[in-house]
Amino acid sequence: MAVLLSIFPGKTGPVLSTSRDYLMEMVWILPAVMILMGLFKVWISREMVVKYLGKASGLKGILIAVALGSTPTGPLYVAFPLAVAMLKKGARVMNIIVFLSAWACIKLPQEMVELQFLGLNFMVTRLILTIILVSVMGFFIEQVIEKTDIKGIKDEI
Repeated sequence: MAVLLSIFPGKTGPVLSTSRDYLMEMVWILPAVMILMGLFKVWISREMVVKYLGKASGLKGILIAVALGSTPTGPLYVAFPLAVAMLKKGARVMNIIVFLSAWACIKLPQEMVELQFLGLNFMVTRLILTIILVSVMGFFIEQVIEKTDIKGIKDEI
């Protein structure tokens, strides 16, 4: 930010204003996220996470990850602590990638806007392709993590 402001000093006002706005958003959202994380750790057992999002969850796990990711309407940075908590409780990496991707690109309000303006065929096609492609992406990321030294990082989580 300092380098860009030295190149474009006339943008100082908008940059500081935007930074302040994001900071205030985080100040309001993060306490709720911390409460949600505490409730998740207490109310959701490791066995339940392993059963529904673990290695043996298969297609059911993918669909649950899509449902969990597409329902909330908060910013993406809220999803990362939830993803870490799910990983710690035994969720499959692929399902975490699907969860984060669904949070980023599949939202129920967004689907309704697509339906209204672009039609049912477009909405359903994009939704199905998104689910398939993020699942494939999650599978490949999981394979890379299992076959490289990155696995040590996952074990630390």
